[in-house]
Amino acid sequence: MSNTLTDIAKKLSTPISTQKQAKAKGRKNNTKVWVKSEKPIPKVQLIYAFNGSGKTRLSREFKEIVAPKSKVEDGNDVELSRSKILYYNAFTEDLFYWDNDLDDDDKEPKLKIQKNSFTGWLIELLQELGEDDNIVTNFQRYTGSKATPVFNNEAYKQKIKEYNGNEVEVTTPIYSEVTFRVAANRPIEYQSSNAVISDENSVIQGQYDRIKVSKGEESNFVWSVIYTLLEQVISTLNEPDTTNRLTDKFNALEYVFIDDPVSSLDDSHLIELAVDLAELIKSSRSDLKFVITTHSPLFYNVLFNDLSRKAYQKNADDENELIYNPDKDFKKYRLVKLEDGYFDLLEQPKDSSFSYHLFLLSELQIAIKSGKVRKYHFSFVRNILEKMAIFLGFNDWGALLPKTSGGKPDPLILRILNLSSHSAHAGEEVAETEHKEKLEELVKYLIKTYGFSNQG
Repeated sequence: MSNTLTDIAKKLSTPISTQKQAKAKGRKNNTKVWVKSEKPIPKVQLIYAFNGSGKTRLSREFKEIVAPKSKVEDGNDVELSRSKILYYNAFTEDLFYWDNDLDDDDKEPKLKIQKNSFTGWLIELLQELGEDDNIVTNFQRYTGSKATPVFNNEAYKQKIKEYNGNEVEVTTPIYSEVTFRVAANRPIEYQSSNAVISDENSVIQGQYDRIKVSKGEESNFVWSVIYTLLEQVISTLNEPDTTNRLTDKFNALEYVFIDDPVSSLDDSHLIELAVDLAELIKSSRSDLKFVITTHSPLFYNVLFNDLSRKAYQKNADDENELIYNPDKDFKKYRLVKLEDGYFDLLEQPKDSSFSYHLFLLSELQIAIKSGKVRKYHFSFVRNILEKMAIFLGFNDWGALLPKTSGGKPDPLILRILNLSSHSAHAGEEVAETEHKEKLEELVKYLIKTYGFSNQG
């Protein structure tokens, strides 16, 4: 059935009403009545679509349905998005722009934040929660960049020229611009009066240059701001007692809409982000709902597989409590643009429609060969095993592992792979390279036993 993007946005944000016949209580002769029920909106809705299929426009339509603009008595538009929906899309990136003052060659490049109700709310939160260090960590982690983003932590005044040549004094608010710093590495002859010289390498220590980062790094920085905020949102809303929350500014949030945060990431960082995002979403215990759209088959697949697994958390009685059940919490779709300009939202089958296990196998072999084995590489192996188990008809992927003399799966490998899929424990019990020999052993076993061609 053909739909507009508005129709699809309504579908994504509306509980499904159903009715069925049931035996009426207290009546004879098996009298039946129609009983209405309502299926709630899933916690996560993941959508794949080609570029140009309307993903970004869908995010805008969704926002207008969830948080429409309303009029107040003075006629001004009021944005409700900052209280009901947190979103990331191409328009979010447009709110960050470079101060390109070509008349001043000595001026430091600054990424400015355009002020509106959303960024105003964002700046307030940055000041209140002090998330600078976490933004830096996320930015450098997912880009591999050595640049350090620094917000202006003080307001200041400056004179600027208007189009008619007149100078006016303006105030730059706190947390409204960002500079990117990299450590300087200059020879001694460029020493300044306040520099500290290292006798070991004859390089000035403690100095830095301010640079203009690439377009890709700029996009990743904007996403890092949103992702860091999302981490704080989930952590805060996981506290059921509103009086004990770190802030009350998230209390009205209902939805998070994420549109393609990976356009500038390489494959390794893309996979790492997908694994982290899936675990973060599954850790959410509030009623917050998530919609994620992407054009990347790899990003889609990693999210698809990670979000298709249940998540548990130990409760006060030290028992494992189910906090995420994909059978009711997860829906998968494909957005298709039709020739007549309308759209279809097609449900995806239980198993992913994209094959990427060969790519993961290749990445594993590259990591093993280079010695750069990380925790998320063990998740790659588990994803491959799950795909193989489905294809070969096994109910449990553990049946594909090397066996002990008693015919049971190798307990150490099984433990490592299980821990790698539970971030609450993996960081504590599995070091990044502690079991790389076991990983190499397992990859060789899978290639030899199940007939994979060499992907390295």
